[in-house]
Amino acid sequence: MGSLAIRPARRTLHNLVDVPGSKSLTNRALLVAALADGTSRLSNVLVAKDSRLMVDGLRALGISVGMDEVARTATIHGTGGHIPFDSADLFCGNSGTTIRFLTAICSLGMGTYRLHGSERMHERPIGTLVDALRTLGGHYEFTNRDGYPPLIVHGRGLQAGRIVFDSPPSSQMVSALLMAAPYAAGDVFAAIRGACPSRPFIDMTRSVMKAFGVQVIDSATVSTPAESESHPQAPRWIVPAPQRYVGANYAIEPDATNASYFFAAAAAVGGCVTVRGLSKTSVQGDVRFVDVLERMGCTVTQTAAGLTVAGPAATSKLEGIDVDLGDMPDTAQTLAVLALVARSPTRIRNVVNLRLKETDRLAALACELRRLGGRVEVHDDGLTIGPPSQIRPARVSTYDDHRMAMSFALAGLVVEGVVIDQPECVAKTFPEFFTRWASLVEP
Repeated sequence: MGSLAIRPARRTLHNLVDVPGSKSLTNRALLVAALADGTSRLSNVLVAKDSRLMVDGLRALGISVGMDEVARTATIHGTGGHIPFDSADLFCGNSGTTIRFLTAICSLGMGTYRLHGSERMHERPIGTLVDALRTLGGHYEFTNRDGYPPLIVHGRGLQAGRIVFDSPPSSQMVSALLMAAPYAAGDVFAAIRGACPSRPFIDMTRSVMKAFGVQVIDSATVSTPAESESHPQAPRWIVPAPQRYVGANYAIEPDATNASYFFAAAAAVGGCVTVRGLSKTSVQGDVRFVDVLERMGCTVTQTAAGLTVAGPAATSKLEGIDVDLGDMPDTAQTLAVLALVARSPTRIRNVVNLRLKETDRLAALACELRRLGGRVEVHDDGLTIGPPSQIRPARVSTYDDHRMAMSFALAGLVVEGVVIDQPECVAKTFPEFFTRWASLVEP
């Protein structure tokens, strides 16, 4: 494991940046294309550890997936909802989308499938999804700790049914169920009672399903009067039967979460950064991070080239804000590091699920922000970051978490002497990150 010193910016930024395809869209599109009737072709796919884990898992189930990593395209020969192999050992690393999505589609098979991952993955919950699938007739066995991987799926198909998720720890649980639901024996009704982190990712899932021919009905308007009275804001969906995915040509958008680091760079040191091909109309909820930057004093514009963020004028500074990031918690680390250069404290709310990610991100953030001189208060649901008079040089631990490495690179633009440990962890979703980052400050 190495380390990398971040080169500080000596000028304001004026950069056009390319970021790779969205991990979330890539893994969803790969999955539904695998279940579709016919052949699908995906463009601008993410070529990184998480997408490779998904491709490896699909291939281990007998599904034909061709990847051209240079062209960043994938060709998937769909199986019409069938799982060709009756057994498989599926290693999912620390990819939450991979293990949760594959658990759902293995339920459609007729066989026995073991799913497991890294040590950290075995600490990340999957019981909420398994309970939901059991309601549809699925059969599962936890081999170590109840509710957590490793687990064995005894595939026997899924039945029609009604699922109510009670404050699920991740929206991936809901997305996994919805994507498998068209191949259940009848209609599947799904609802959420209580909070749901990252809910825009469910809308993203529905958008991908629609692109491959499956409609998910927002059933809030067709719920019973009793349901509407007891849970007036509860989201509800119906996946009617029979439906099947149909092979499609599908273009993956640039990754909005990974774009957040480059947008924040303009906010931190001034100037502007444009992320090519990204739009405020993106199906990715994390694109709304630019709205957070606007509240802090940045200017956001949409051009033919892409989405642009300009930092505040040289005579002013960023304003600290109080913000609920429950719909886009993966941007919390970006904001937390950016908060070090604001002129007032920043309060980040409703991100308790960060404790269940690649690391306990709330604890990791607090520790590393303090190394840089930040005054940090940890709350039950988030953090308050008080900016220091000057950021201190420091060696930053990344906890094998790609988002820790990428977000703390921001601090290195502002002060010399910031060193990122384990920079290679960015291979999870953005292998070229530090090369692109260095280009920000090239003469």
